[in-house]
Amino acid sequence: MTGTTRKIAIGCMIGTLTVAGQLNVAKAAERPIAGIDVVLSEFYENNDNNLSIKEILKTNLNSQFKDLGIAQVTNYVNIRQKASEDSKIVGKLYNNSAATILGKKGDWYKVKSGTVTGYIKSDFLVTGEEVAELADKVGTKIAIVNTTTLKLREKASLDSRVLTLLPIGEELNVKKEKKDWIKVTYENGQTGYVSADYVDIRTEFKEAISIEEELAQQKALEAEKARKLAQASTRSSTSSSKSTASSNSSKSGSSSSTKSLSTRSESSSSLRNDIVNYALKFEGNPYVWGGTSLTNGADCSGFTQSVFKHFGIRIPRTSRSQANSGKRVSLNSMKKGDLIFYSKNGRINHVAIYIGNGKVIGASSRKEGIKIKNYNYRTPVKVVSYLG
Repeated sequence: MTGTTRKIAIGCMIGTLTVAGQLNVAKAAERPIAGIDVVLSEFYENNDNNLSIKEILKTNLNSQFKDLGIAQVTNYVNIRQKASEDSKIVGKLYNNSAATILGKKGDWYKVKSGTVTGYIKSDFLVTGEEVAELADKVGTKIAIVNTTTLKLREKASLDSRVLTLLPIGEELNVKKEKKDWIKVTYENGQTGYVSADYVDIRTEFKEAISIEEELAQQKALEAEKARKLAQASTRSSTSSSKSTASSNSSKSGSSSSTKSLSTRSESSSSLRNDIVNYALKFEGNPYVWGGTSLTNGADCSGFTQSVFKHFGIRIPRTSRSQANSGKRVSLNSMKKGDLIFYSKNGRINHVAIYIGNGKVIGASSRKEGIKIKNYNYRTPVKVVSYLG
């Protein structure tokens, strides 16, 4: 199955700005589902329309993006509450970010992106046939394993060395698509190849940011700036203390250092509490595999990523990638806002946010949704902090 064939079965899910490709493989032990065969049948049954197979393929490829708009601006374009330049600004869509088009009113598009719904002037969005080519450049492709166990190989060959075995549902960033192989990244940025027949391809795009989210990000950045200033002040005070012979100067330096440490601690603690309180707002909301919406549904890593994104903190998409970034901390020293990871068969497959008092909140399963549990309801294997 070629890369072109794979793209035909892609569909856009409104509200998630995720373009997911379902590979349809007619092989033993695989479920045969109509894919390219449908397109070819259409060609042979309606060959009086004088369209070539290539033109039909292009039409199907472009149709998947018919409800997608991608911003092409210098920095960002405002999303307004109504189709008017005098209307209230409710969010911003940055360059190369995407929105789902819900309708059109004059020269304005009604769009939804992330948590923002509003209007953008059509001049600032690329739509229609041009989207397909642009989407391939600005989107991030994710390969999701759709078979029980998949071999990750060192090279694009069945004779190549097997690097590791990937479980069903494993998500990997796509580096390059070949005819029958997909080059992906896995642990610690290492690369390898998987058979294109046994992965689904999902394309993710950057989304809009609401004014409320932007203010929260600014608050987080200010807290981080205050923390760094406190660290610099602490180093300066320590240096001054060491170079001064006077005992009075030493005491003064010690006092300044104590105040700086206190400021840093309070700033960090405030951000951690804000993150936990924000995460708790979504308790009871649904679990959706592959989702990143805190209201409409998210999986475990989609939940943690979206919570941190609200505060301007960018973390990777998958639980394994999140576990391999940030700063590792011990189970005994974890704090509110740290991420706790769990594994199955020796591989990390779940993440939750520590909320204090021995509890975590996370997107558990389709049955349980986003739920609070004891941190050790499963055996934790790693704790990582993205909060300094």
